[in-house]
Amino acid sequence: MRIGELAGTAGVNPKTVRYYESIGLLPPVQRTSAGYRVYHQADVDRLSFIKAAQRLGMRLDQIAEVLALREADQQPCGYVRSVLHQHVTEIDDRIAELQRLRRQLVGLDARADQLAADPDATSASCPLIDHVRQHSGAQA
Repeated sequence: MRIGELAGTAGVNPKTVRYYESIGLLPPVQRTSAGYRVYHQADVDRLSFIKAAQRLGMRLDQIAEVLALREADQQPCGYVRSVLHQHVTEIDDRIAELQRLRRQLVGLDARADQLAADPDATSASCPLIDHVRQHSGAQA
């Protein structure tokens, strides 16, 4: 099959296939005498694996490590689990950060009318942003 068919089967753009080849996620492919790339079922399977790993939140460098382990006949599951645990920790940190931001925004919104009525506020400025700027690091 050619690159367009492979890309369509995997639900990606042909440029993505070329990029994955250029960084080594997909192995070099055979070419016809006219220079067209020729792909096989193994390429479809590998691309499907890459996309599944991305859905788990894995970065391309991490996926490359998993593929390297597989090619060395080593079980990559321990590595994958450590990456997933790290990803869960990062998600938990981001959720906590977003919850802090939400509390700050709700508090700021509750004070919006009061801040807008401040006689020191300038018309060329936004009192909400000025308040945050003046109290950076503090809760709104």
